Amino acid sequence: MLLTTLLARALRRVPTSADTSPRAATAGRGWLLHVAALTPDALLAELGAHEHGLDETEVDAMRAFWGDNALSRDERPALPRRLLAAFADPFTYILVAIAVISVLTDWVFAQASARDLTTPAIIAVMVLASGALRFVQTERSDSAAEALREMIETTCCAERAGVGRLELPLDELVVGDVVHLSSGDVVPADLRLVRARDLFVSQSSLTGESEAVEKRAAAEPDASADVAATDLANLAFLGSTVISGSGTGIVVATGGRTLLGAAAGALGGDARGDTASDAGIAETSRLLVALMLVMVPTVLVVSGLTKGDWLDALLFSLSVAVGLTPEMLPMLVTCCLGKGSVDLSREKVITRRLGAISDLGSVDVLCCDKTGTLTEDRVVLERHLDVLGNEDARVLHAAFLNSFFGTGVKNLIDSAIIRRASEAGGDADELAARWSLVDELPFDFERRRLSVVVGDTRGRTLMVCKGALEEMLAVCSSAELEGRVVPLTTELAGEVNRRAEQLSGQGMRVLAVACKRDPAGADRLTTDDERDLTLIGYLAFLDPPKESAGAAVAALAAHGVGVKVLTGDAAPVAAHVCAALGIPADGALTGADVEALGDDELSDAVERTALFAKLSPAQKARVVGALRGRGHAVGFMGDGVNDAAAMRASDCGISVDSAVDVAREAADVILLRKDLMVLERGIVCGRRTLANMVKYVKMTVSSNFGNILSVLVAATLLPFLPMSAVQLLLLNLVYDLTCTALPWDAVDDELVRRPRRWDGASIRSFMLWMGPVSTVFDLVTFAALFFWVCPAVAGGAWGALDATGRALFTATFQAGWFVESMWTQTLAVHLIRTARVPLLRSRASAPVTALGVAGITLATALPFTPVGAALDLAPLPARFFVLLAGVVAGYVAAVSLAKRAYVRRHGSFL
Repeated sequence: MLLTTLLARALRRVPTSADTSPRAATAGRGWLLHVAALTPDALLAELGAHEHGLDETEVDAMRAFWGDNALSRDERPALPRRLLAAFADPFTYILVAIAVISVLTDWVFAQASARDLTTPAIIAVMVLASGALRFVQTERSDSAAEALREMIETTCCAERAGVGRLELPLDELVVGDVVHLSSGDVVPADLRLVRARDLFVSQSSLTGESEAVEKRAAAEPDASADVAATDLANLAFLGSTVISGSGTGIVVATGGRTLLGAAAGALGGDARGDTASDAGIAETSRLLVALMLVMVPTVLVVSGLTKGDWLDALLFSLSVAVGLTPEMLPMLVTCCLGKGSVDLSREKVITRRLGAISDLGSVDVLCCDKTGTLTEDRVVLERHLDVLGNEDARVLHAAFLNSFFGTGVKNLIDSAIIRRASEAGGDADELAARWSLVDELPFDFERRRLSVVVGDTRGRTLMVCKGALEEMLAVCSSAELEGRVVPLTTELAGEVNRRAEQLSGQGMRVLAVACKRDPAGADRLTTDDERDLTLIGYLAFLDPPKESAGAAVAALAAHGVGVKVLTGDAAPVAAHVCAALGIPADGALTGADVEALGDDELSDAVERTALFAKLSPAQKARVVGALRGRGHAVGFMGDGVNDAAAMRASDCGISVDSAVDVAREAADVILLRKDLMVLERGIVCGRRTLANMVKYVKMTVSSNFGNILSVLVAATLLPFLPMSAVQLLLLNLVYDLTCTALPWDAVDDELVRRPRRWDGASIRSFMLWMGPVSTVFDLVTFAALFFWVCPAVAGGAWGALDATGRALFTATFQAGWFVESMWTQTLAVHLIRTARVPLLRSRASAPVTALGVAGITLATALPFTPVGAALDLAPLPARFFVLLAGVVAGYVAAVSLAKRAYVRRHGSFL
């Protein structure tokens, strides 16, 4: 019945776009202008909603009509699309193109007696193996990540009929729901506000403007048709952040029908830029594709000119292209990141973005706030003093009124004040009963103070302002001394500052408290009312350093991560904590210092400064940006509204599960325990993941480059191809399958001691240094096979043989290089995976070793089987294995020497 009513109401509205569906009338800017003009009662009547929420039947009907509260980019694609996505990468496309060409050359245009689909069949197995493994690992990691994300799911405070207020996951909201907002919340849908108290909202995700705007509940019937929806004061939009105050709204649009959803749809997806890992993989892929584009035509031309058979040359060059294609790279990257995600979860770290794992491993500078990260997160009000420094209960009472009646999130400071007042007999209860809130001016990070106006039962009003000492002194013109109000002279202000500095030197945070009786704008408080206040005293809070923080800072330093403190607290307090934890506090910069520095000056200053105090959110983000501009990989750990901008500006935003919504939404990584030791273990885990990814990339690049050189020489000098197209494809398939266990490989301790980053220059230099080593031993193998092994089998040198002898000569040669290549490529995995002496000082994991042994066994046995005979591989004589032993021993020694030389020249191996 409700669904029929909704449809009828929608049809009564005139659509504002070309879409003539019933719901088109209730979407977009025209709909928002319409609901902004309605009174709350009229809006509820039009939606069929109620002041105290919808019942279950109405919720189901609303969802059926309006849809879910989920953006299309956040919805998990259907299974067929996920399966296809596992095969969607440039390397797969290259293989498919080669397979198509092979079908044409080996079947469509081939003679009936010569038709053979072995080549495309092997390519198909390679594509299916890579895609299937990638799909399975992606499904496993996505399912695990989804289960972990549910542990930290963002919720909102909604109201449902018969239940009252409850916390609902954002995707369970429907149009017509009643939602309550408070400081720190992310607005969960597009809302028409029906109540608002000093509600300030940041709409930067929609408008790009960082300054918060005040929202009100009054209807706006006279809004002009060309007004921007974001300028309507009684609307709050999905993705906005509540900076301060509170409010209640009715959901008027959800999911893709919200203002943010429409913008996301127009953009066609996620606007986030490439991460460091994305850029590294892309650069490596471009390098391999460039090699392919240069070398494959070269092999084709050389083989065609020297052998005279252009069709065989084409097939062989296509096989070379397959050999150069690292089709397992996307799968291995996905497996590495997926396994890293699971490993991090064991360390109480949840990843919201898979690429953040490698970004976390790259971090070399960690920026963090002081409170809760370096300290116990257990603030205690130690002293409440009058202007002369004496204990004064009236200062505590005034501070209680400010903290108790403030509608924003009760932070640790407010909680400490309320707790201390509650412990002081019945004062707190009496004050709460006697006074009531009239108005407030919420805290912001520019004013750095919070003002409330309270009224008592006699009609009197009192304005109480609490905030940072420097900012408070700037708005006070008088002070209360022993019951008398006297002018706040420069000398008196200096005495107050000196007492505050003494307390700060003891590690205490100092806030000032001021009052004004019967302010003129009591019912409509503005910043103009925050002047000519009377200073009545100050508060001193203590938040001791965590016992584990010093050890965590030292552990991070041992792993090459410098810690910089970016805090809103005063410099003396932060310096006291930093000194206790071994963080250099000399030369600390304040927000005012940062503001005065130009970009170039700040870039120099961030290198030598470890403590930044009294920073605004924008200044925190600017410091992070300056560090990144210096080439640092920066992580930012925060949990408050004021940290979100800096988290987004960093390479890896880090938060905790107890953080405010906006901080959790800005984070890439979330800690289940607010402890730097947990983060240190997470960084090490990220480096292990990145190390295994880099191992495969360097193995693949160097091996492929060496093979290219070997093929070029062989194609030029030999009277036949060193390996047939099918043989080369099969070798590549077996080797690739042996590499699938690399994500589970062990990682040497030295590879996680320093930050790791994708470095294209390092990959190129590694390729040019290590690749030719395998080429040298390939050439030795070619010579020994051609002049020693094959003549013994075929009964003479190549020039003296007939067609049958030459066929046996060729099959023996190709079998020899097939086996030798598998041995050296597999050994390269064990030799290149570590800078240490392999097997003796560093051993690969059991899966890597087992697959390597299986690959070598298969390749060595293949020439002696009927399958090998079908592939034109001849059984190898005993003298070949003498050659193989010598080549393997020489290859191991040469790679070991090349590793040492590479380390001496470049400083590190991997």
